[in-house]
Amino acid sequence: MTPHRIRALVLCGTLAALAACGVVERSETIAIDGSSTVYPISEAVAEEFGLNGGEKVSVTIATSGTGGGFKTFCAGERDISNASRHIKSSERELCAKNGVEFIELDVAIDGLSVVVNPRNEFVRCLTIPELKAIWEPGSTVTTWADVRPEWPAEPIRLYGAGTNSGTFDYFTEAVVGRVGAIREDFSASEDDNVLVQGVEGDRNALGFFGYAYYAENAERLRAIEVDGGKGCVAPTPESIMNKSYAPLSRPLLIYVGRVAFQREVVRKFVQYYLTHAETLVPQTGYIPLTSAQYASLRAKVDSAAATLAPPVTPPDERQ
Repeated sequence: MTPHRIRALVLCGTLAALAACGVVERSETIAIDGSSTVYPISEAVAEEFGLNGGEKVSVTIATSGTGGGFKTFCAGERDISNASRHIKSSERELCAKNGVEFIELDVAIDGLSVVVNPRNEFVRCLTIPELKAIWEPGSTVTTWADVRPEWPAEPIRLYGAGTNSGTFDYFTEAVVGRVGAIREDFSASEDDNVLVQGVEGDRNALGFFGYAYYAENAERLRAIEVDGGKGCVAPTPESIMNKSYAPLSRPLLIYVGRVAFQREVVRKFVQYYLTHAETLVPQTGYIPLTSAQYASLRAKVDSAAATLAPPVTPPDERQ
């Protein structure tokens, strides 16, 4: 997933072969952009929705990062924005300036995973102060021995999310203490698969990204435990859900534009998302919300739908 790569999914539903074979000429489109972390969830939902939605739907999902996604979303260019953090006040202001109203919906929980190469046998746990010392601006840490003197004096090579990523924002705030504060000499990418490959190929690598990308590549990487002040805790579905994996447990969200929400296909997609996320989210490696939480979110969407004025039918589509 390069920063601006767009993945187009043409999804055909149970109008079956008619839609699949192009007999149904019209195609509804849902445009999504944003977090590469949330991408696997939205992709899974989109595929299932296309198979079960009873209509032909083209879903485009770009992965320009949470920040990049909000830029296009707040410009009115996307229907939905995937986000691995909450929207910033500056992004809210941009949306308001452009008249873009939205609905915010939690869809899953993630645990930012700190990973090393499997050939690294000495790093088992890092404290938040140690991680801060490694990643903060102006850091003088260049070798593992700079972190703990009993570790080898071998160079640390760092891999992390790019600046347009919500993962970058969340990690820097949770670890360094300020959003965007980080040393400059690390390999950055909004493409989590690039980070996986970097850590896998470098014995002295240290990196961070979403739990699903670690879980998918657990045989190629090793996640280390993190001590947030109450002892070393490994990222697992249980520790992420109960937030004992602190401070790196975080919400994953989607933002739905209210103008887009006036379209029936978008409303159906969002309801499908919240109805089936509890089953689909674990398949992507992330942690689902509870049944009660998803039910509450569906009620929120129903309430929003009830306040919408009927969409205006374009003149060329009127009978």
